[in-house]
Order: sequence, then structure tokens, then C-alpha cells
Amino acid sequence: MLSMRNIQRTYRTDTIETTALDDIQLDIADGEFVAIMGPSGCGKSTLLNVVGMLDSPTGGSYVFNGTEVANLPEAKLADFRKENIGFIFQSFNLVDELSVRENVELALLYHNVPAAERRARVDAVMDKVGIAHRAKHRPSQLSGGQQQRVAVARALVGEPKLILADEPTGNLDTSHGEEVMKMLQQLNREGSTIVMVTHSPSHADYAGRVVNMLDGRILQERRRAA
Repeated sequence: MLSMRNIQRTYRTDTIETTALDDIQLDIADGEFVAIMGPSGCGKSTLLNVVGMLDSPTGGSYVFNGTEVANLPEAKLADFRKENIGFIFQSFNLVDELSVRENVELALLYHNVPAAERRARVDAVMDKVGIAHRAKHRPSQLSGGQQQRVAVARALVGEPKLILADEPTGNLDTSHGEEVMKMLQQLNREGSTIVMVTHSPSHADYAGRVVNMLDGRILQERRRAA
């Protein structure tokens, strides 16, 4: 699905230059579930942002499904991102003035999907993540785990090729965190490609491959035993 070669990301100010990513080499295949781990400031969120095309590398090559995206202009990058990637954030990022259904459907309004198809896709994805019975509720009426399920539904409804999850259990208690991780694992078993940043070794164990980072570099990778 994606291949990164010699990826660099440097941030410059008038007085200082900071290297956030240093010579990253990373391949992710269709259907993988990859967890990225490392201490705070190691570059894992920067890497996720580059993978998700929210940030562009300073140098190197990034090929996504056969297209070189490292140097695409922002307008084309935004379109490419919209068509290919779904995001799950630690803070849920739901709109509290909207119902659960409306929050999920919001993702499709940017895809010019006809109303009838929108309704069908929203119904299907809410059922898939077990939140259909809460369709008319507002986010503030839900538990943290339920809110994250809505966020997952919103990420899935656009039928992305890749799902990126940035600390998806960071704001959840242990039981709700495990609930969300089991859901992500099931989605992966059903064919979704997932890349997740996490601080939790136990949650990383849900992934098929763990990438450990330190000081902007990939230190090691390990695959979970089948």
C-alpha cells in the first residue's frame, strides 16, 4: 500500500533546526495492522501525520498506492487524503451539536455522495461498530467508549484504504480502551489496513507488527507470532 524511503522531516525557525524524522524506511502492506511506539517526542505522531498527508516530508520519497505524494501541492494532497485515509483521534473530535448519525454522515458530505447512499452507508457502519441504537443521541450523552465508536464509524464510512489512529484509547479507561482495541482488531481481520500510534504495550500487542521509534528514527520492528 505505501512505501517510504529516506523520509526526513525538519522544522526550522530563525535560530534552531529540529529533526523530527530522520531517514525513515517504512513499508505497509494492504491488510496490515501496525502499531507505532516510542517515548514522547520520538517522532511517532509526526510520522503518522506524514503517513496521513497532514504534513509533508522535507526530503525522501513517499509512494501511496503507486502515486508519489511527497511533493504534491496542498490542494492535490487534500483531495488524495480525502479519498484514501480515515482518521481516528484521541480526543474523538465529534460535533456535540450534531447527533451520532449526523456526526458519522458529516464525513460523506465532503465526498459528494447522494443522500440515499449516504443513509445506507451510515446505517451499515453504525451497525458494524455497534452504535446504531445511539443514532439519535448527542455525543455528550455517550460514554467515552461509545464516543470513540462513533469516531471509528466516521473514519470508516468514507471507505478509506487506510485508517490512522492517534492514541485512540488515550482518553478512555481500561475497559473502554480494551473494547475499542478489540473493535479495531476485528476491523483489521475484516480487511481494514490500520496504523496506530500508542503508548500502551498491551494495546500494541493487538497489532500484527510493532514499530519502535527513538529520536526520529525507527529503532526496531517486530511481528507478533501467529
